Amino acid sequence: MSDSRIDPKASAFGKTAADYERARPSYPPESIDVLRREVGIGPGARVCDLVGTGADVVAVEPVEGMRAQLREVLPEIDVLDGTAEAIPLDDDSVDAVTVAQAFHWFDFDEALAEIKRVVRPGGGLAILFNQRDERVEWVKTWSDVIEWHSRRISYYQRTDWLQLLNDGGYEGAGHAEVEWVQTINRDLLASRIRSVSYIADEPPDVQQEYVDRVLPLVEDFDEAFPLPYVTHVWYAKTS
Repeated sequence: MSDSRIDPKASAFGKTAADYERARPSYPPESIDVLRREVGIGPGARVCDLVGTGADVVAVEPVEGMRAQLREVLPEIDVLDGTAEAIPLDDDSVDAVTVAQAFHWFDFDEALAEIKRVVRPGGGLAILFNQRDERVEWVKTWSDVIEWHSRRISYYQRTDWLQLLNDGGYEGAGHAEVEWVQTINRDLLASRIRSVSYIADEPPDVQQEYVDRVLPLVEDFDEAFPLPYVTHVWYAKTS
């Protein structure tokens, strides 16, 4: 059933939540260091969204299937039903908000205002994206054959996130990036392809067509091979 609060394409993640959890990369330690250094995330802080920093985490997720997956793999954290435009937290109740691989789904102005509401004065906001490194030829061809750059979701790569944070009334906006690789195999690559929102929204046979476009690109690779990424972190403080 569709959820009127969010983009219908984002709702599709619920159909392939297991593929998403299985194949999507985590974030490199260097990016977590940026969060600790620039946003003050670490032990003792209460954070909305991100795990792996030592902070007390509460996750907000509108898609039921993704909430269920979160509860399964991270039973120790609170998982709430909500959106970036209507966060189910009190005013000034968290030290920071992190948004990983998701801000492009939001209404920017509403989300920035709502995040500022729940973050304590002087707290932080971090926006993270893992971007496949298309300087590597097979990765660029992968994007081409799944028509990635013609889809709306790819526009996050062209968004001026620093300007967005500045225009939203945040302070000290900055950016860091980390180059790294995820080691995968063909099975994980297939799951990674199925987890793309517009592909996840298709019936299984169409999903497989997309998978069949990409797998020939790695047919001569070893059983396990590197998938290169650049992780981008944009950060700022609330006033």
